Amino acid sequence: MKTSIESIFKAHLEPKEIYRGGKDLPASDKKIYKLSSNENPLGASPRAVDAIRACAHRVGRYPDQTDQRLREALARDLQGVLGQEQFITGNGGTEILDLLIRAFIGEGDQIIISSPCFLPYAVFSRWYGGQAVDVPLRGPGFELDVEGILGAVTERTKIIFLCSPNNPTGNHIPKALLDQLIPRVPGNILIVLDEVYRHFATAGDYATALSYVRQGHNVLGLNSFSKTYGLAGQRIGYAYSTPAIADYLRRMQKPFLMPLTSIEAAIAALGDTEFIERTVATVLLGRQLLSGEFRRLGITHWPSQANFFMIAPPIPEQQFVERMMEGGIMVRPVSQFGAPGMVRITIGDARANAELIRVLTEIRAGAVL
Repeated sequence: MKTSIESIFKAHLEPKEIYRGGKDLPASDKKIYKLSSNENPLGASPRAVDAIRACAHRVGRYPDQTDQRLREALARDLQGVLGQEQFITGNGGTEILDLLIRAFIGEGDQIIISSPCFLPYAVFSRWYGGQAVDVPLRGPGFELDVEGILGAVTERTKIIFLCSPNNPTGNHIPKALLDQLIPRVPGNILIVLDEVYRHFATAGDYATALSYVRQGHNVLGLNSFSKTYGLAGQRIGYAYSTPAIADYLRRMQKPFLMPLTSIEAAIAALGDTEFIERTVATVLLGRQLLSGEFRRLGITHWPSQANFFMIAPPIPEQQFVERMMEGGIMVRPVSQFGAPGMVRITIGDARANAELIRVLTEIRAGAVL
């Protein structure tokens, strides 16, 4: 009887759609502005960079065995309203996402997503045999369908994923909708509120997971150091939840999980308030400018509470992406995220935004000829 190693491959890992992050900048002598990955337009926190340099001579040694120092710094950053035992850290927000899915999802279990949304929710769940149930966002404004989500809950539902501000649409979930949903979700389901763009949200009715966690709901707030703090290359993220949920998740963490440089950079970045304020101010100024320019050029776009916009390009998606690259601007198509034909554009610094407007103007003029 002939057998093969393929016979023991897990069926749910058959090749399907996979998540690929934004592309790297190509090798080129031409200046290209990378507005495809929602990175910090100012670079990294200077305090974080100094902290990395200061510990570089120690990289031959193991880092902290646990993440306790970083969790204590995160608790201080929230003025002590949560204890350090309520935080979980990892090598980027996506690593924490993988951790919590491993902890809660088995073969045949279900998650609920609302597309358009961050693709890894569904992709990572499939790795462990999970099934994604999509309750799409509603209408032209991409509003959360509260009743649709509640109606999709079954005995197999383990996690509900929410994202606010949402990637790739840029809009937020008003607190009133969260208040309608969260108390009505069964107590054996985890609600993940992905809030990695929270620093850029200015809406009066914007809400993070914090108040719901403090009330004891089964909610987890997912965060990253990649955006506001500029540490995308260090791969560091964190989450917070109730003590019981956080303790359960930490049982799956490996010792020496966090690199030495990442721990020191993250702790330093939390204290770099001047850089955080400059980053937010740069993004908000750019957001106002680009919104006005999109209107002037007649480019369909959606109001954003994040550091990016989703637009409907004036020419077919792939052609638009290629034309933008020819003009020195890298942008991200988001059909994979459930927004066919749309493109996501990161808000850059003043120079990047000016170049973006120049190239968009050229493309728009060509589209109407």
